Amino acid sequence: MRARSALFDVYGGHLRDRGGAATIAALVRLLEPLGFAAPAVRTAVSRTVRQGWLHPVRLPDGPGYAMTPRGERRLDEAAARIYRTRPSTWDGRWHVVVLEEMPGRDSRDHLASELQLLGYGALGPVTWIAPRPSPELTDVLAAEEISARTFHGSHDGEDAELAAKAWDLAELGRDYAAFVAHWQPIVSVVDESDDAAAFAASQQLLHAWRKFLFRDPGLPAELLPEDWPGQAAASFFDEQTLRLAPGTSRFVDECLRPVRNVSTA
Repeated sequence: MRARSALFDVYGGHLRDRGGAATIAALVRLLEPLGFAAPAVRTAVSRTVRQGWLHPVRLPDGPGYAMTPRGERRLDEAAARIYRTRPSTWDGRWHVVVLEEMPGRDSRDHLASELQLLGYGALGPVTWIAPRPSPELTDVLAAEEISARTFHGSHDGEDAELAAKAWDLAELGRDYAAFVAHWQPIVSVVDESDDAAAFAASQQLLHAWRKFLFRDPGLPAELLPEDWPGQAAASFFDEQTLRLAPGTSRFVDECLRPVRNVSTA
């Protein structure tokens, strides 16, 4: 886990529902159980500000940082997919993106990564599909200065076959099973009454789970293979996150509580 990724997880998983901002001191306290020292946290914050995800704000306890509107959109989109809170909107049509020109290599690789994060799979060098449109698509294309045609369309054929072409579902299924096999013996033994340990385990599990956002577009059940391992993996993630939630919440609240300097005579 990198400090920048940990910052995103903390803002998205905890600060978004607690005013959306925190001081540097609070962020240092939050990331300490994950093994990050203060200099690494400060560097990550500065880098995230330069990238346009955070912006400085004035808080009652001093200078702090909040997510930009762009950052909030990214967090909300990610949260909806991490916790599967968005109902399926599959109506039998695909959202199709056709790039009007082939980007340069560096831009192409970055654009592909961004589109995959938004839930799009490639059918060819300039053609991408998703089971539903992403509200971030316009921002991503604009950031890369790429023009594209977008529309909804039905596939003249088996949709499950089209999905298997755009995404490697067999490999994804194996990785979901491996996720459970790896994390179950690690997380299940964490004492949920130890707030710092509960927070650290919850964030580590979230970080590992969040990697699937780059690969899993959230396809409807009818397009997935039978006995889809992603379902069992999601249930495991939800159960452990819920078990660790009370201790995690107490730890976050404690870290955000202002530290008062007490002087003695």
